[in-house]
Amino acid sequence: MKMPDMSPHDFYQVNASHAFGLLASSAELRFERLTRLAKRLFNVPVAFVSLVEAHRRWPLQKHDDGRHAFAAADLLVMQDTVLDQRFQGNPLRMGESRVRFYAGCPIRVGNGDQLGTLCLIDDQPRAFDDDDQALLRDLAKMAEQELFAMELATVDELTRIPNRRGFEAMSEQALSLCKRLDKPVSLFYFDLDLFKQINDRFGHAEGDRALQDFSAILSRNFRQSDIVGRLGGDEFAVLLPNTGKQQAEVALRFLEKAVKLHNRSAKRAYKLCYSVGHVDSDAATPIAELMQRADARMYEDKKQHSHHGSGAFAALLDMLLPLQRKYRH
Repeated sequence: MKMPDMSPHDFYQVNASHAFGLLASSAELRFERLTRLAKRLFNVPVAFVSLVEAHRRWPLQKHDDGRHAFAAADLLVMQDTVLDQRFQGNPLRMGESRVRFYAGCPIRVGNGDQLGTLCLIDDQPRAFDDDDQALLRDLAKMAEQELFAMELATVDELTRIPNRRGFEAMSEQALSLCKRLDKPVSLFYFDLDLFKQINDRFGHAEGDRALQDFSAILSRNFRQSDIVGRLGGDEFAVLLPNTGKQQAEVALRFLEKAVKLHNRSAKRAYKLCYSVGHVDSDAATPIAELMQRADARMYEDKKQHSHHGSGAFAALLDMLLPLQRKYRH
């Protein structure tokens, strides 16, 4: 069971369907050099990268003369929007600086999904031949390489969710918006219990599988607007925008049920268990402070778990936790 989404008007929307966890502001900075190059090469007044998939606003159509809306399967070209029925009624045609020429090439992520479009715009109609189309595709490939570089920097390779750097960057964006909207936030800090024992007894491949399973459970059971990240090792965090204490506790109960269901259905030789620290705050609190406070509460929760285990193991865990915490930071 999954906690229901709130109104998109109330919290920061994060597109979690893409593993990259890309930030529009960061992407714009990376694409600035590319768009300047496109303007010079095509001699157009406007070139930009749209991450809202504006390209899809004009679906593939077939006109009476048999020609298709796309000059090619992956390219949309309107040499003169005044003469092009697909552009009729588009708001970009209104005003003094209306669009007369448009060309767009999709930018795709590693799994083939379209994440955005490299766009060219002119206020004069113009031809756009095969060489022009090939060049635009080449520039779109450069944009995809930029996105791949962002993925390497912000996405955990094993679990395909944001790493610590990506999580903190996305969380800062969410906190900034929640602060402007005067919305609360909640943060969970997770640590898998007895993870070393899984590695030691069943091997590191099974340990990796446990990490992948837990990250998948987190991603499925929190909302698309929540930010899920792997901070390193067996530690994970989830930031919940526009979420107070009561709603966060509901989300945690849903997660507990999901983990129990996984443990029953997976039929592994071990069970996924975790400790969690939870903090609630206004969005003015920096993400680093929220994580530090939630981390401390997670360790208190882990100590409580250790006291319910065997006496020898509990004593060993109590001795190791301070050392683990010291050398991890």
